[in-house]
Amino acid sequence: MEVRNYETVFILTPVLNESQVQETIEKFTQVLKENSADIIHAENWGLKKLAYPIQKKSTGYYHLVEFTGSGNIVDVLELAFRRDERVIRFLTTVLDKHAVAYGERRRKGEMNQQKAKKESEAAVAQ
Repeated sequence: MEVRNYETVFILTPVLNESQVQETIEKFTQVLKENSADIIHAENWGLKKLAYPIQKKSTGYYHLVEFTGSGNIVDVLELAFRRDERVIRFLTTVLDKHAVAYGERRRKGEMNQQKAKKESEAAVAQ
């Protein structure tokens, strides 16, 4: 079985409260773990405006998960998305080596930005 890199972005309905959003994200994280996927990175993008209304909603909670897995992991995950009425859209893509490298660079850059921001805030506080 070949292990592949994947990235999935799903959008949750905006009517959920913060704990319901976390609970839903945890549910899909568990689906991945139960099917022996390794979660590399997860990002909660928060409530964002949709490009066009979906189910009469103009906003949604966006969440990204980067993971590795083999076999029918995507089928299992997407079946879980389809069965959950809280998910209004999802998209899973296979990442090639260039996309994986880009993701790593982006995360490192993000960390450096966060670190620089904290350091500048600390300097201002003094």
